[in-house]
Amino acid sequence: MSIRPGIAGRVTSVDHIAVAVRDMKPAAHFFVDILGASMLFGGDNDVTGVRILKLELGGFRIELMEPLRGDSLLAEHLGRRGEGFHHLTFMVDNVAQTVTDLAEAGLAAVGTDVSSSHWSETFLSPRATFGALMQFANASDSFGENIDGYTLSDVLAGRVVWTEKVACLR
Repeated sequence: MSIRPGIAGRVTSVDHIAVAVRDMKPAAHFFVDILGASMLFGGDNDVTGVRILKLELGGFRIELMEPLRGDSLLAEHLGRRGEGFHHLTFMVDNVAQTVTDLAEAGLAAVGTDVSSSHWSETFLSPRATFGALMQFANASDSFGENIDGYTLSDVLAGRVVWTEKVACLR
């Protein structure tokens, strides 16, 4: 078995695991109040119908994801699979080239979005990766780091919205 240098050379880090939940409040309570995680950032994506909360715990990042509407892809996922592990995210140096490298390895990327200078992403279906959705992403240095002006309570109450890949109070 050989490692394809194109794909291996693109991955710069494992960024986070994402956990799909029906209700973010008890999940945030568990991770923040019981386990001691700290909030990195969060907010609602009204386009996709998903609220996210990115946490740091013991040097590792965990992303909680809650559907805001019944017609979101996340709501469909929860209906099929229930709460729990959703995806694993690898940061890469170039998403478009990663898609090409994956195709050369016989893997079809899905959900590719390279339209933003702040965040670009693509995925491999769980059918191709032994049951785990894999995300390959690239972010600007400042993506998600500025949480000035909002708190965990604001995120949980739906007062933070993502606009052009930047979180701000509604």
